[in-house]
Amino acid sequence: MLALIAGATGFVGSRLAPALLDDGLDVRCLVRDTGSDRAGRLEALGCELVRADLAGMDEIGDALAGVDVAYFLVHMMGRRADYAGAERRAAARFATQARQAGAGRLVYLGGLGVGSPHLRSRHETAMTLREEGPPLTYFRAAMVVGAGSESYVLVRDIAERLPAIPDAAWMRTLTQPIGIRDVIAYLRRAPFVEAARGREIEIGGPEAMTPFDVVDRMALALGRRPPRRLPSLGATPGAVAAGAGAVTSGDGAIAAQLALGLGGDTIVRDPGGAALFDVRPEPLDVTLQRAIEDDELLAAARLG
Repeated sequence: MLALIAGATGFVGSRLAPALLDDGLDVRCLVRDTGSDRAGRLEALGCELVRADLAGMDEIGDALAGVDVAYFLVHMMGRRADYAGAERRAAARFATQARQAGAGRLVYLGGLGVGSPHLRSRHETAMTLREEGPPLTYFRAAMVVGAGSESYVLVRDIAERLPAIPDAAWMRTLTQPIGIRDVIAYLRRAPFVEAARGREIEIGGPEAMTPFDVVDRMALALGRRPPRRLPSLGATPGAVAAGAGAVTSGDGAIAAQLALGLGGDTIVRDPGGAALFDVRPEPLDVTLQRAIEDDELLAAARLG
């Protein structure tokens, strides 16, 4: 079975590619720069590299030839001002060419909820893939926790850098953070779960909690005191987004967009799709510990 991954050097794609290889699939990776370190690591593992920039007008029909399952893991938030429109255009071209090439299935990872611009963009991208391409398996996840993810970096930096955070009523929503290992477990099994063809799959961790709870758990995992919560009438969505962009050591624009998503619940409402998969997501405390350990290993590798 041949799998193609668009967005193979990203946070999710770079972890999915070796997992698919381990499962015995042949893996073809669409990358913008075949000479990058991340692309080189994928090639060394045994992946086939194909250069293409889906933000442009690159034709990828040849890259899709013979593909059984195509993963669309392209996220342009932080790369382009009009990321929503750019993602939909890229998805339309990708899906159309996948259908014309005879690919059997598309797989996409979006987000739970549509309560912010970036979550709406993810869902609209999924709808474009569904309308233009082969049958779609559409995974919708809450916050994905893992070393290197923008969500993880933002939560970590809040826990480490802020002694207090505003306790705005509109932020008392619920979310179900899920570890990157569990996300990969779902994605890698998708080609083998026939009932997931054309299906929306909501995935999340086993615990529903507020964003404040997530920060508290992170602080405790880091051996720190959780930030105090201060009543604040001025903690508007715009102000909180600006604060998130300022405090993170990651991409400030992405952090601001993520913060805007706090105003709505991102929880699993239909567990039926996830029940098709033999995956038991880990509790947040376990996921955070894994991410912190991976973070420390990455930091050590950069130093030496």
